[in-house]
Amino acid sequence: MTKTPFSNIIAGTMTWGVWGKDCNTKQMIGLMNCCIDNGITTFDHADIYGDYTTEAAFGIALNESKIERNKIQLISKCGIQMESVSRNNLIKHYDYSASYIIWSAEQSLKNLKTDYLDLLLLHRPSPLMRADEIAEAIEKLKNEGKIVDFGVSNFTPAQIDLINTKIKINYNQIKFSITDFNAMLDGSLAHMQTNNIKPMCWSPLGSVFKNDNEQSQHLIKTATTLSIKYDVPVDLIFLAWILNHPAGILPVCGTADKSRIAKLMKATSIQLELQEWFTLWSASAGVAVP
Repeated sequence: MTKTPFSNIIAGTMTWGVWGKDCNTKQMIGLMNCCIDNGITTFDHADIYGDYTTEAAFGIALNESKIERNKIQLISKCGIQMESVSRNNLIKHYDYSASYIIWSAEQSLKNLKTDYLDLLLLHRPSPLMRADEIAEAIEKLKNEGKIVDFGVSNFTPAQIDLINTKIKINYNQIKFSITDFNAMLDGSLAHMQTNNIKPMCWSPLGSVFKNDNEQSQHLIKTATTLSIKYDVPVDLIFLAWILNHPAGILPVCGTADKSRIAKLMKATSIQLELQEWFTLWSASAGVAVP
């Protein structure tokens, strides 16, 4: 199957269901169309979202929306087994057996009412994962046309190298933002660039608007000056900071607010000056660059 490029901003759907706004079908259709109208064509899911319910709610909306499947890209994740009324699990754990990966991907296809996923990610690493079993499952899903591409989420360079001994990883979705920037210091982003792995990042605004502390106050003050210069909302400055990194990181933005969705892609056109980028980093770190 042909790989379709993902949009530079990805719509995160975790808060669209019962874990957030609990959108009904009409509201989900509205969010989908708002994303597409504003150049966001890639939708990020995970089987566990909404206690294993959000994919199905999205699938019903997608089916009713009449949006052409080839106009969008669907990402999902598997591997986390939660304690849930829908699962016979005694404890939260990870399952990366070939049979479970295949079953989980097929459940996502059924729930999303689609024939294929553009990308399947292993949600979090497990100490018991076996690279050969993972490769077996992914190769089968690819050969059957059920997934187009394969990646991981929250994996370290060493864990990626392990899986890469059996099958190529093309994506890694990590936690990265102006307040969670360790991936660019511990070698994770450099490793991805070296191995031709495309990074995505979840929680791209970090804790800026969650914590009213000195770090957030300093960051918002710094970004406000830049937001005036570039004529965009403050949060887009923080997205631009991510987008300006040479690894080509794709932020996964988990908002269910149409007014915010309509503005997100503006961040892709902001080319921060070199010293502005480092000013933001210094404002977050609270110290000058080492």
